Order: sequence, then C-alpha cells, then structure tokens
Amino acid sequence: MMINKKFFLLLWISVTGLAVSAQEVYDLNRCITTGLENNFAIRIAQSNAEIAANNRTPGNAGFLPSVDLTGRYGGTINNTSQTYSSGYDTSFNGVHNTTSTAGVALGWDIFRGFSAQTTWKKLNELKLAGELNSRMTVEDFVADMASEYNYYIQQLQLYHNLAYAVSLSRERVRIDEERYLLGAASKLQLLQSQVYLNSDSSRYARQLEVLRASQVRINRLMASGNLGGHIILKDSTIRIHTTLVYDSLLAATLKENTSLLIARKNQTVSEYDYRLIAARTYPYLSLSTGYNFNYYNYESGSFKSQQVDGLNYGLTLGVNLFDGLNQRREKANARIAIDNRTLQYEQIAQQVEADLITIFYAYQNNLMLLKLEAQNLKTAEENLEIALERYKLGSLSGLELREVQQSLLEAEERLLSVQYQTKLAEISLLQISGKIMEYLQVG
Repeated sequence: MMINKKFFLLLWISVTGLAVSAQEVYDLNRCITTGLENNFAIRIAQSNAEIAANNRTPGNAGFLPSVDLTGRYGGTINNTSQTYSSGYDTSFNGVHNTTSTAGVALGWDIFRGFSAQTTWKKLNELKLAGELNSRMTVEDFVADMASEYNYYIQQLQLYHNLAYAVSLSRERVRIDEERYLLGAASKLQLLQSQVYLNSDSSRYARQLEVLRASQVRINRLMASGNLGGHIILKDSTIRIHTTLVYDSLLAATLKENTSLLIARKNQTVSEYDYRLIAARTYPYLSLSTGYNFNYYNYESGSFKSQQVDGLNYGLTLGVNLFDGLNQRREKANARIAIDNRTLQYEQIAQQVEADLITIFYAYQNNLMLLKLEAQNLKTAEENLEIALERYKLGSLSGLELREVQQSLLEAEERLLSVQYQTKLAEISLLQISGKIMEYLQVG
C-alpha cells in the first residue's frame, strides 16, 4: 500500500515533537528581537550613532567660553659678582630665588561670523545622519534575518518532500521485491528500484547539511553564543503578503527610504560646510579676561619677597584681509561638493525607483506563477497516485513510474522556489519603502 504523504508528514511531526518540546521555539519576531539586542553590526552602528549624538554639544559648536586654571612653582640658583663704581666688590654664591604663580583665564569668541550657530546645526544633522546609518544597519539585519528564516522554511519543506520521495522509493522496492519472489519481475527491475532508493536517500541526507548551514547562519545573525545549537522555528510554511500596491510603495519610498534620507542629510551637511567657510569673511570679536597671582622670594637684593596679583581683560576685534586666496579656493571646492551631493541624491533616487519597479514586477509575476505551480503540483500528485496504482497492477514500467515521481518532486521544488522568490521580493519591497520593521509585528 502507498504511504500517504500527509500521514508521513504527521508521523514526522509526531516524532520530532519530543525534540521541539525540549528546545525553545523561535518565530520571526523573536529571531529579529534577539538579533537586535546582540548582533555585532547593530551594536557597532548604535555606538557610532551615540558618538555623533555626544558630539552635539554647545561647547563643541563654539557657544561656550573656555576657562583655564594654571599654577607654577619654580626658582633659580645663581652666583652673582658685582663691582660698584666706587671700586667696592660683592659676590653671592648659590643665591636661591623662588617664584610662585597662579592664574585663571577665560577666553570667549563672542562673534565669528555665525560659525557657532552653523556648527550647531551641522552637528545636529550629523547626529541625525548617525541615527539613519544605525537605522540602515538595523533594516539590513531585519531583511537578512527574514530572508534566512524563510530560506530555512523552504529547505525544511524540501526536506519533507525528499523524505516522502524516499518513502515512495522504499515502497517501490517492497513491491518489486514481492514481484521478484513471486517470479513476476526480474532481478534487474528490483536492482534498479534499489538504485533509485539509494539515490533518493543520498539526496535526503545531503539536505540535512543545507538545513544545518541555514541554522548556523540564523544563530550568527542572532549573535548566539552557541552557533552550532539546534533551533526550532515556529513557522512551517512561507507566508506571503499578496496585497502590496506599487503606488503606496513608491510614495513611502520617496518619503521613508533610508538611503534617500541619508543622501539628504549629506546634502545639508555640505551646505553647512560652505557656510562655515563663508563665515571666515566676517569680522571676529573675542573676549579675554583673567586673574593672576605672583609671589617672588629673594635671597639677595633690596627685597626679601614680592607679591603681585591683579585682574586683566581685553576685547579683540579683527578681520582677515588676505589669506593667500585659500578661502576663495575652499569655497569653490565646497560649492562643487554641494553639487556632487545633489547629483548623488538624484542618482540614489533614480536607482531606488528603478529597483522598486524591477522588484515589484518580479513580485507580481511570481504571484501569478504561484497559482500556476500550485495547480501543476496538484496535477503531479494525481498523476503519481494513478501511476502508482498502474505500477502495482503491472501496466506501467519502472522507468515511467520514476519519471512521474521525478515530475512530482520537481513540481514541489518549483513551487517552493517561487514561494521563496516571492517572499524575497516582498522583503526587498518593504526594505526599499522603509517598511521592513513591520516584520517585528509579524508573529
């Protein structure tokens, strides 16, 4: 009797159920959440974003004054010989004079051509750009995880199909063995059936390697401490969103695509760089003030000690009249940089839209292929049932049965391939349109 495919899968699930109960089950949401907490690339990107955020301070922009506190103690040891006009001579050896000084100084650029305001705005844009770079890393990770998660499901389904193919080949060997013992079939036919069984079993065994490699990649994406650990995925089929609309995707892409947002920030930063160079043409006004304390101790001379302390202050007003035309050169280069950033933005926008059109067309085409391949699979399953009954009755050759069996396996593989390709297109469309994080809400 032919082993029913559904019965075999139920049997496989019941056997592996013990392993599932002993291990934690991961759905896509949990895989993504775990990776967001542990993935090394994400942690590095978040650290870089934190650096950009830390750089956004009033002091770094130039709004705040600088205050320095200094102190010094020093001295001299000298030998002194003096001859007066009257002819009187004096000499001192090893005269040790000491000096103690302390002071506090404040310096503040009151005005430098609005450079502080411009720098503050630039630092804010760099902070936002750092957040966007971190966001892009996260989106890339989510896309990679969703792709690998569904790839594992595809390969697991293929593993089940190959298991079913092995069961069919084993059933065929049983039938041919009974026929051979009854004298109704040749030994050649039995040996050929065993060859087919061995071939299917070999492919079934190799499929385990594919599954293990995929599990390792999932563990690596989650930055698991045990890369070789076995994990159980909750889903057993690839779930596809079939309602994506091009117009809404395009609108979301132009508004939320991370690459475009980063390109806009780069444009703005280049404009601020130009303004900072232009700010040097303005006059500048600086304030300085401080307090100094000095104490001198003498071993010779008219004074034994001396103390001087007091306040100093000053305003400096200046303007650069000529710097060798360097400012003119830098402004020209900054203007070119702005134009380049604009061209880069337009290039990225065009590439993103081209990718969206291409992938959406593939997405629509694969949706149509899904229906066709599902119908082909149903037909192949019916053909196999008929062919197996005919083979049992002796009205179908072993070669013809093998062809029907291979047709079923190929139909299953094509359907799985189209399902996975459709899912990849869906993932890419959501990533381009800035909606990839929706997978965090998907169980």
